[in-house]
Amino acid sequence: MSLPSSSHLTRSFLLSLLFTSIAASASAFSDDEEVQIHHFQQYLRIRTAHPDPDYSAAASFLLSLAHSIGLQTLTLEFSPNKPLLLLTWPGSEPSLPSILLNSHIDSVPAEPDKWVHPPFSATRDPHTGRIYARGAQDDKCLAIQYLEAIRSLKRSGFSPLRSVHISLVPDEEIGGADGAEKFARSEEFRKLNVGLVLDEGQASPTDEFRIFYADRSPWRLFVKATGSPGHGSRMYDGTAIEKLMDCAEAIARFRDSQFDMVKAGISPASEVISINPVYMKAGTPSPSGFVMNVQPSEAEMGFDLRLPPTVDPEQLKERINNEWVPSFKNMSYKLLQKGPIKDCNGKFLITLTNESNPWWPVFEKAVISSGKKLAKPEILSSTTDARFMREMGIPTFGFSPMANTPILLHDHNEGWLRPAQSWASKEEFSGEGGMSIESVRTAIARSCAKVGSWIGKFSTVAVYGYNTCEPE
Repeated sequence: MSLPSSSHLTRSFLLSLLFTSIAASASAFSDDEEVQIHHFQQYLRIRTAHPDPDYSAAASFLLSLAHSIGLQTLTLEFSPNKPLLLLTWPGSEPSLPSILLNSHIDSVPAEPDKWVHPPFSATRDPHTGRIYARGAQDDKCLAIQYLEAIRSLKRSGFSPLRSVHISLVPDEEIGGADGAEKFARSEEFRKLNVGLVLDEGQASPTDEFRIFYADRSPWRLFVKATGSPGHGSRMYDGTAIEKLMDCAEAIARFRDSQFDMVKAGISPASEVISINPVYMKAGTPSPSGFVMNVQPSEAEMGFDLRLPPTVDPEQLKERINNEWVPSFKNMSYKLLQKGPIKDCNGKFLITLTNESNPWWPVFEKAVISSGKKLAKPEILSSTTDARFMREMGIPTFGFSPMANTPILLHDHNEGWLRPAQSWASKEEFSGEGGMSIESVRTAIARSCAKVGSWIGKFSTVAVYGYNTCEPE
């Protein structure tokens, strides 16, 4: 599998960079740039937060954008009232493996009273230029970047060699079972002949773009302890609470050992096992709360576990059986695996970032050639829909082009952007270290143009195959 040089590729890439530099140097912003900001805010104002995401309104809006660009559209529903949008820009050689750009429509809930501005207002702060909205980073920015980048490429006259698809999927924030998981295993997905997927990553607080080649896999650990009940004043061995506390202390020691490696700089947070308590259930209920003079006969605790793809789950189970929940203490546990841990070829869900993956040097060169920096590839601490694509044996990178931006996904006052040296000149900064509105416009316009240049780079390279799997 070779990556031939191409004058077409070079011309389209330079044209895209030229477009970017023109947008950056103009003293007055174009109508197109104003529209990009407006589209972003429109999308953010659609309430797609769980538990009741308005998928219908979001789908209608996104389809209208796709039609305005001239993309082919297909709406799929693998579960009722959960539309999955598939947008296509056909290539001149559609037999080549295609590119799939994935973004999820849904977002997590927000607590309005904890926000500076209402979380679905997409308010643009006049002093800092920051746009406040739930989903601004996770990950409605991606859908707008994809669409506006393709709009710019089409206007420039660029024509892709291979087909480019955009999938806008539901339910990522609640596991993706009715969205990307069913899509990746569908006949519709198989027909796309996908060679490369770009999915969400994370913002970068530095001037380096972050790239993710794997996710940690999510697991759930439920521990239950039983013991003899007794009066609240008695001190005796073998109570349910005592056993559960012993378990929690053993887990806390392991957690500390993992976290110590992170704090010492030995390992990044994404390459250790994280385990955190998320609930505890014990006590005898009463009308006013709990009966305070009774020691309960049962106690239960739940933990969120995240395993790097390089960790053998059997070793974890051995630790649980021998250290955390030994059977002789009259305790039991349930360990639930949430999603795949190996692909259809029996390999760990890792996308290689070396020459053996023909897509990697293309991606790396595209970013560096555009004048940007690329951070060392890393494992994402959390979990995304990318795992379902990797399960099919398809190279998948997590990539959200947001440099010099604080990581605010799922946080109060989630927003985009903060001061972004890679996008704006010093003259564009205003007051208190914030960004002017002009800087925000430039940032989004430039990000769309950069995404456009990378899409152009991918879509003209003749990569012909990869060891993918047939859907079930």
